[in-house]
Amino acid sequence: MAIINVTPDSFSDGGLNASSADAIRNALRAVEEGADIIDIGGESTRPGAAEVSAAEEQDRALPVIEALSARSDVLISIDTYRASTAKRAIASGAHIVNDVHGLQRGPDLASVVALTSAGVCIMHTGRGREKLPDVIEDQFDFLNRSVEIARGAGIADDAIVLDPGFGFNKETPRENIELAARFDELHGLGFPLLAGTSRKRFLGALTGRDAPDRDIATAATTGLLRHAGAAIFRVHNVAINRDALIVADAMLDARNDRQRNDRQGD
Repeated sequence: MAIINVTPDSFSDGGLNASSADAIRNALRAVEEGADIIDIGGESTRPGAAEVSAAEEQDRALPVIEALSARSDVLISIDTYRASTAKRAIASGAHIVNDVHGLQRGPDLASVVALTSAGVCIMHTGRGREKLPDVIEDQFDFLNRSVEIARGAGIADDAIVLDPGFGFNKETPRENIELAARFDELHGLGFPLLAGTSRKRFLGALTGRDAPDRDIATAATTGLLRHAGAAIFRVHNVAINRDALIVADAMLDARNDRQRNDRQGD
């Protein structure tokens, strides 16, 4: 899943896709590099970012979605928590809604997803609430509530992907690292998992590098989280993370072949 932020103030790529033409060009380049999904956002979700109106969000994102859907058959995701934006984005060609508030901010977003038969990425966040002390217990507490909302609105289970929300009010680098180290425990939620570590602040704390220079660290987490069972990777740099996945998948295939051979030998 390639990140295309059509914003002036996103933490890593703010301004790079400020015009529709730039966003479309960079989205098509990401497809050439191997992206299966393009995630288009019209409002920054970085801490402290100014909230924009629904109209401004849509003015930024919808022309990109319309043009991309006309020029490519790639899956398109709209990064929004607003029902009105999601509805218009899907009508413009989007297939997936990616909600950083886990369907818990707006009461109508889940209904839009259900009525349009779109897919949905439900993200965990610690913003605006008191979290449980254990990082995984809090994941289950929040995401199970989100899944209840989704099911209550009529969203099918096979349309749901869960995202543990690296960096979203995870208080310290250590909390993000613990979440990554215990990632396999999240399979108990029963849904495919998305990993969104790309260029996050905790990687900067570990490496000392600024956001645009964190792609190697991101690729390291991509390989490790693939071994922990992550299914989708939301990234800025498609090519380097695609390479990381090729290597990780080759190792997983070799391990699985060995395990199959051992069982046949028994």
